[in-house]
Amino acid sequence: MNHLTKEQARELNLQLLEEKISLERRFDHNENHGLSISFYQNTGELSMYDNHPGDIGSELFERSKDLALNEQMEFQLEQVDEALVRMQQENYGTCVFCHESIPYERLQAVPTTLYCIKHVPDPAESERRPVEEEVLSPPFGRTSLDELDDQNQFDGEDAWQIVENWGNSDSPAMSENRQVEDYEDVSIESDELDGYVESYESFVATDLYGQTVSIVRNKAYRNYLHNGEGEPLLEETD
Repeated sequence: MNHLTKEQARELNLQLLEEKISLERRFDHNENHGLSISFYQNTGELSMYDNHPGDIGSELFERSKDLALNEQMEFQLEQVDEALVRMQQENYGTCVFCHESIPYERLQAVPTTLYCIKHVPDPAESERRPVEEEVLSPPFGRTSLDELDDQNQFDGEDAWQIVENWGNSDSPAMSENRQVEDYEDVSIESDELDGYVESYESFVATDLYGQTVSIVRNKAYRNYLHNGEGEPLLEETD
């Protein structure tokens, strides 16, 4: 506030006080934009629970408008009060972002401003995010361990994959895999190795003593042969 002369500071203080008085008078005279009038006085109805919203559409619109106008005026009054407090604390007229002095001409136009022209926040940009993102992001939310380098245990994605084996509403056109040929491949990471490292581990089996080797001719086995992997000993025989 050191960049303002005493006359400039006095003029801005007077401007804020006039706006504060004007807002308070408007609150008193317009009965909070009609919010002091009960719903019964407007419609003659004690309750609207038994009415379709369309039957009282005009009343609902007017009440919504009154709420919005009242909230806006309360916000303006709060800004004025905060500006007057900053004047008393002698930090008025300083940008809260860069801590540079705000030009007097800007303070005249917007006496409640907290920012210089360069650092005015974009009014269309909101920093408020849907609370659902805390659960949904990253994929599978707090139960997803794929993003952690030191974690490889059973997580939310694995649980979903088990459930998804029973079917879902997706079609091959909706699959993240561009080479889907049938509905068995539309699930999330359908080709992921579950419970083993190498694909052949899912179809090569032994007895209890590890001596008798047998081949389980499952889907992984057929894919293994189709891709030309492994030893010819695993080829199908008649």
